[in-house]
Amino acid sequence: MEYIFILKYQLAEHDRDPDALVERLGEAGSDDALVGIGQPGRLALEFTREADSAETAVRSALADVKRAIPSARLIEAAPDFVGLTDVAEVVGVSRQNMRKLMLAHPGSFPAPVHEGSASIWHLAEVLAWLEAKGGYPLERGVLEVSKVALQVNLAKEARRLPTKAARELNALVG
Repeated sequence: MEYIFILKYQLAEHDRDPDALVERLGEAGSDDALVGIGQPGRLALEFTREADSAETAVRSALADVKRAIPSARLIEAAPDFVGLTDVAEVVGVSRQNMRKLMLAHPGSFPAPVHEGSASIWHLAEVLAWLEAKGGYPLERGVLEVSKVALQVNLAKEARRLPTKAARELNALVG
Protein backbone atom coordinates (compact mmCIF):
# COMPACT_ATOMS: atom_id res chain seq x y z
CA MET A 1 0.00 0.00 0.00
CA GLU A 2 1.10 3.58 -0.59
CA TYR A 3 1.39 5.88 2.44
CA ILE A 4 1.70 9.67 2.38
CA PHE A 5 3.22 11.52 5.32
CA ILE A 6 5.48 14.46 6.16
CA LEU A 7 8.60 14.59 8.30
CA LYS A 8 9.79 18.04 9.41
CA TYR A 9 13.34 18.62 10.61
CA GLN A 10 15.58 21.27 12.11
CA LEU A 11 18.94 21.37 10.33
CA ALA A 12 22.35 21.96 11.85
CA GLU A 13 24.30 25.02 10.69
CA HIS A 14 26.67 22.90 8.58
CA ASP A 15 23.84 20.95 6.86
CA ARG A 16 21.93 23.62 4.98
CA ASP A 17 23.06 23.26 1.36
CA PRO A 18 19.82 22.26 -0.45
CA ASP A 19 21.55 20.55 -3.38
CA ALA A 20 23.78 18.48 -1.10
CA LEU A 21 20.81 17.52 1.08
CA VAL A 22 18.74 16.35 -1.89
CA GLU A 23 21.66 14.28 -3.20
CA ARG A 24 22.33 12.68 0.20
CA LEU A 25 18.65 11.92 0.73
CA GLY A 26 18.41 10.24 -2.67
CA GLU A 27 21.49 8.13 -1.95
CA ALA A 28 19.99 7.07 1.40
CA GLY A 29 16.76 5.84 -0.20
CA SER A 30 14.54 8.88 0.18
CA ASP A 31 14.02 9.44 -3.54
CA ASP A 32 10.27 9.11 -2.88
CA ALA A 33 10.16 12.38 -0.94
CA LEU A 34 9.25 15.84 -2.12
CA VAL A 35 11.83 18.11 -0.47
CA GLY A 36 10.79 21.47 0.92
CA ILE A 37 13.34 23.98 2.16
CA GLY A 38 11.45 27.19 2.81
CA GLN A 39 12.33 28.46 6.24
CA PRO A 40 16.07 28.74 6.90
CA GLY A 41 17.32 25.84 8.99
CA ARG A 42 14.23 23.71 8.34
CA LEU A 43 13.56 20.76 6.06
CA ALA A 44 10.17 19.25 5.22
CA LEU A 45 9.94 15.94 3.41
CA GLU A 46 6.62 14.77 1.98
CA PHE A 47 6.93 11.04 1.43
CA THR A 48 4.82 8.83 -0.80
CA ARG A 49 6.16 5.47 0.30
CA GLU A 50 5.13 1.97 -0.68
CA ALA A 51 5.19 -0.46 2.27
CA ASP A 52 3.32 -3.29 3.96
CA SER A 53 2.21 -0.97 6.78
CA ALA A 54 2.21 2.69 7.74
CA GLU A 55 4.60 1.92 10.57
CA THR A 56 7.08 0.28 8.18
CA ALA A 57 6.80 3.23 5.79
CA VAL A 58 7.39 5.89 8.45
CA ARG A 59 10.14 3.98 10.26
CA SER A 60 12.04 3.34 7.04
CA ALA A 61 11.78 7.02 6.09
CA LEU A 62 13.02 8.09 9.52
CA ALA A 63 15.97 5.69 9.17
CA ASP A 64 16.74 6.94 5.65
CA VAL A 65 16.82 10.57 6.81
CA LYS A 66 18.94 9.64 9.85
CA ARG A 67 21.47 7.98 7.51
CA ALA A 68 21.50 10.91 5.09
CA ILE A 69 21.48 13.77 7.60
CA PRO A 70 22.56 12.44 11.03
CA SER A 71 22.56 15.93 12.58
CA ALA A 72 18.94 16.70 11.60
CA ARG A 73 16.51 16.83 14.51
CA LEU A 74 12.92 15.73 13.99
CA ILE A 75 10.43 18.51 14.71
CA GLU A 76 7.21 16.74 13.76
CA ALA A 77 5.74 13.79 11.92
CA ALA A 78 2.48 14.58 10.11
CA PRO A 79 -0.41 14.20 9.78
CA ASP A 80 -0.89 14.50 13.53
CA PHE A 81 -1.62 17.97 14.91
CA VAL A 82 -4.78 19.34 13.24
CA GLY A 83 -7.53 21.87 13.60
CA LEU A 84 -11.18 21.23 12.79
CA THR A 85 -10.69 22.55 9.26
CA ASP A 86 -7.93 19.99 8.66
CA VAL A 87 -10.08 17.15 9.98
CA ALA A 88 -13.00 18.28 7.84
CA GLU A 89 -10.78 18.20 4.73
CA VAL A 90 -9.56 14.68 5.52
CA VAL A 91 -13.09 13.41 6.14
CA GLY A 92 -14.70 15.33 3.27
CA VAL A 93 -17.18 17.39 5.28
CA SER A 94 -17.45 21.08 6.09
CA ARG A 95 -15.71 22.71 9.04
CA GLN A 96 -19.14 23.65 10.35
CA ASN A 97 -20.15 19.98 10.29
CA MET A 98 -17.06 19.04 12.33
CA ARG A 99 -17.76 21.84 14.80
CA LYS A 100 -21.37 20.67 15.22
CA LEU A 101 -20.14 17.12 15.89
CA MET A 102 -17.65 18.38 18.47
CA LEU A 103 -20.28 20.49 20.25
CA ALA A 104 -22.97 17.79 20.09
CA HIS A 105 -20.69 15.18 21.72
CA PRO A 106 -18.73 17.03 24.43
CA GLY A 107 -18.27 13.91 26.55
CA SER A 108 -16.98 11.62 23.84
CA PHE A 109 -15.35 13.85 21.21
CA PRO A 110 -11.57 13.67 21.75
CA ALA A 111 -10.09 16.36 23.96
CA PRO A 112 -7.82 18.80 22.14
CA VAL A 113 -4.07 18.81 22.68
CA HIS A 114 -4.28 22.60 22.83
CA GLU A 115 -7.43 24.54 23.51
CA GLY A 116 -7.74 28.16 22.52
CA SER A 117 -8.95 30.40 19.72
CA ALA A 118 -7.48 27.75 17.42
CA SER A 119 -7.76 24.37 19.14
CA ILE A 120 -5.57 21.47 18.00
CA TRP A 121 -6.25 17.73 18.14
CA HIS A 122 -4.36 14.56 17.32
CA LEU A 123 -5.80 13.51 13.95
CA ALA A 124 -5.62 9.80 14.87
CA GLU A 125 -7.86 10.33 17.90
CA VAL A 126 -10.51 12.25 15.95
CA LEU A 127 -10.47 9.75 13.07
CA ALA A 128 -10.77 6.82 15.50
CA TRP A 129 -13.73 8.57 17.13
CA LEU A 130 -15.37 9.14 13.73
CA GLU A 131 -14.73 5.52 12.74
CA ALA A 132 -16.38 4.28 15.95
CA LYS A 133 -19.31 6.63 15.39
CA GLY A 134 -19.75 5.30 11.85
CA GLY A 135 -21.10 6.95 8.73
CA TYR A 136 -17.89 8.68 7.68
CA PRO A 137 -15.79 7.28 4.84
CA LEU A 138 -12.21 7.22 6.10
CA GLU A 139 -9.18 6.27 4.04
CA ARG A 140 -7.43 3.39 5.77
CA GLY A 141 -3.97 4.75 4.89
CA VAL A 142 -4.66 8.16 6.42
CA LEU A 143 -5.91 6.61 9.65
CA GLU A 144 -2.88 4.30 9.86
CA VAL A 145 -0.36 7.04 9.10
CA SER A 146 -1.96 9.43 11.60
CA LYS A 147 -1.63 6.77 14.34
CA VAL A 148 2.06 6.25 13.53
CA ALA A 149 2.71 10.01 13.34
CA LEU A 150 1.13 10.39 16.81
CA GLN A 151 3.40 7.62 18.18
CA VAL A 152 6.50 9.20 16.63
CA ASN A 153 5.65 12.65 18.02
CA LEU A 154 4.91 11.29 21.49
CA ALA A 155 8.15 9.28 21.52
CA LYS A 156 10.09 12.37 20.41
CA GLU A 157 8.59 14.49 23.17
CA ALA A 158 8.98 11.78 25.83
CA ARG A 159 12.74 11.75 25.17
CA ARG A 160 12.91 15.33 26.38
CA LEU A 161 11.96 14.38 29.96
CA PRO A 162 14.30 12.67 32.38
CA THR A 163 13.04 9.15 33.14
CA LYS A 164 12.19 9.88 36.78
CA ALA A 165 10.25 13.02 35.85
CA ALA A 166 8.38 11.10 33.13
CA ARG A 167 7.32 8.38 35.61
CA GLU A 168 6.18 10.95 38.18
CA LEU A 169 4.19 12.93 35.60
CA ASN A 170 2.61 9.78 34.16
CA ALA A 171 1.31 8.95 37.64
CA LEU A 172 -0.21 12.41 37.97
CA VAL A 173 -1.85 12.81 34.55
CA GLY A 174 -3.31 9.28 34.30
